[in-house]
Amino acid sequence: MAAVSSTDPCGPLEVSVRTRAPPLLTDLYQFTMAYAYWRSGRHREPAVFELFFRDNPFGGGFSVFAGLHDCQLFLRSFRFTDQDVDFLCSVLPPATDPAFFVFLRDLDCSGVTLRSVPEGTVVFARVPLMEVSGPLAVVQLLETSLLCLVNFASLVCSNAARFRLAAGPRRKLLEMGLRRAQGPDGGLTASRYSYIGGFDLTSNVQAGFLYGIPVAGTMAHSYVTSFTSLEEVWPQTLAAASGGDPDPVDVISLTKGWLTRVCELLAAAPGKIREGELAAFLSYAIAYPENFLPVIDSYSVGCSGLLSFCAVALVLCELGYKPVGVRLDSGDLCRQSLEVRRVFRLCSEHFSVAAFHSLVIVGTNNISEQSLMELNKKENEIDTVGVGTHLVTCTKQPSLGCVYKLVEVRGRPRMKISEDPEKSTVPGTKSVYRLVDAEGHPFLDLVCLEVEPPPEAGVPLSCFPLGSDDSSHSFTPAQVTCLRQEAFTMGQVTHPPCSAAETRAKVHSSLQTLHPRHKRLQEPDSYTVALSEKLHNLVTEIRRGSSNDSNFLLAN
Repeated sequence: MAAVSSTDPCGPLEVSVRTRAPPLLTDLYQFTMAYAYWRSGRHREPAVFELFFRDNPFGGGFSVFAGLHDCQLFLRSFRFTDQDVDFLCSVLPPATDPAFFVFLRDLDCSGVTLRSVPEGTVVFARVPLMEVSGPLAVVQLLETSLLCLVNFASLVCSNAARFRLAAGPRRKLLEMGLRRAQGPDGGLTASRYSYIGGFDLTSNVQAGFLYGIPVAGTMAHSYVTSFTSLEEVWPQTLAAASGGDPDPVDVISLTKGWLTRVCELLAAAPGKIREGELAAFLSYAIAYPENFLPVIDSYSVGCSGLLSFCAVALVLCELGYKPVGVRLDSGDLCRQSLEVRRVFRLCSEHFSVAAFHSLVIVGTNNISEQSLMELNKKENEIDTVGVGTHLVTCTKQPSLGCVYKLVEVRGRPRMKISEDPEKSTVPGTKSVYRLVDAEGHPFLDLVCLEVEPPPEAGVPLSCFPLGSDDSSHSFTPAQVTCLRQEAFTMGQVTHPPCSAAETRAKVHSSLQTLHPRHKRLQEPDSYTVALSEKLHNLVTEIRRGSSNDSNFLLAN
């Protein structure tokens, strides 16, 4: 199914964002602060906020930035309805001036500018991902919604990227976590950003409809166990594929014949085959002869499921169809996949059926990042891995922890100074540059004041790495990339959003450039994020309280 257009200003994606993230999806204190700004006449003061996270997720060395497209659509549709304002009248303190609600009715994001790291970029802790500037009251009201749209999207995208690295390039990955997700929106978001992070397929049909993600799925155990005998198979005939005999063939008789031959080949006991399982496979194959991929562990893989599959698959091949493969959902997946592949090869050679060489084996069964890594260490024949719970719920880490902090008001830098140094912020409007070495690997992200000239390739620069001993270091980049792009201004999306497939390609490309030591899943080397000399000096001045600007806000 083709994706719904993501650039249509009135398309389903924007309607989805309006429904999932209306202006009231925020914390009450955003409105009380906005009112206090308005009451004191400060609501129109130009202000700048930054969104960033403090620690790389999952104990890893990187994250993947996601959610920008939804943020753009949210800003474009940001307006309070009369019903919204009436509700705010009922929940804000009675002393709230009625004129404030008139102000809210006319509010939009026409004065807001969003500059951002491109969606799908590999990013690191402490690097400003988004810069939101505009009237103070408005950009304050945006805080919670923007965090909500970025936090989980980036977290699940990063989790998916880690699964992709753990799986390696050969295997396909199927996201199948909708039933285990935290609600419908959590499931839809997880499907979208799992695909962007590197998964190939989803079981989520709505995600396929909205985002153009390839969908996949055949049957569950319930379908298999609902059958008890071959008498339940209907119809009991199937016509050959295009170009073959047009008269329908009695497939039950064909299947019994092939089953006898398979059992003789494998020295298997026909009496242990579950007739209901064979009936389920045959019924499904008649319904979808080109999409036959059953789950074969409802009973016994070796004694029933595998034998029944081979018999039905051989019938399909005889009639000119091409079966797809099998799914394993319990037990020792590696051991079972080896046996399944052995039987496929034996059938292919003995019965001269080439299609059995290309049958796929799908492995599911509560797959985690750790179990996927362990699977890779063992010999196995699994072609596709299905992942659900551990992917969409991010069980290793429940939140990315993005924050949204004020860095400038009226053109003057603002800084939060905390007793916990990790919670201090970096003041001022900034530019962010990625420094790349001669081999094409990023090695440092440089955060500068916006007024500073950009670093140049081949020219040494001095900077102060965050988390170091507060001493300067010198680096010479082979290439320099600006990490900021204007994504929204004057009420319009200024950088056209990419499709899910295009953003997925960006994630792959960004990960490819990252040095292996930084993308190791366990004990990666820390990536360097540094402040320019001027920015470091500004931070030092504010900390010492020695700035000539008496208006610096030194907040605890």
